[in-house]
Amino acid sequence: MTALVTPDVRLHATWAAAMQEFGDGYPHGSGLGHEVPTYDEEGCAAYVAWLLGAAETPIREDWVPCTFLWIAEGDEVVGFLALRHTLNDWLLEEGGHIGYSVRPSRRREGHAGRALGLALPRAAALGLDRVLLTCDEDNLASRGTIEANGGAYEDSRNGKRRYWIATGSQSSGR
Repeated sequence: MTALVTPDVRLHATWAAAMQEFGDGYPHGSGLGHEVPTYDEEGCAAYVAWLLGAAETPIREDWVPCTFLWIAEGDEVVGFLALRHTLNDWLLEEGGHIGYSVRPSRRREGHAGRALGLALPRAAALGLDRVLLTCDEDNLASRGTIEANGGAYEDSRNGKRRYWIATGSQSSGR
């Protein structure tokens, strides 16, 4: 069963395997900028500490507070999800509140859709009435995932389709 879990060094081996599957590709939602962690246990521990601090203090000056989660099935890391607490100008145009990716060997199994569904109550708990998600115009899989979770298409900008999803929150309306 798909779950969203807090990054944990106890999942080091499966996290490392997931990261290596992306090769030169970018694992959206993983928290990586241009930095590439070492995949040993010590590197994983430093990376986890770095991710956990991002909810309060952005990792980089141009980022916003963000909750990073791992998409897991049992004890296997199958992907990554970033839940951004607010939007800056770039995120409003292209990045959105939620970014995610699933490791190549575990795609087309429904993990992205279930993870997105699990992230929506977490967004509501942050006081977000709705969240913005984006995907590349030609990314039919992500488009389907977003639409299946209630994504309402707003427009396209810079090659990105922009969708809003209501979280069910009855809060301040950020």
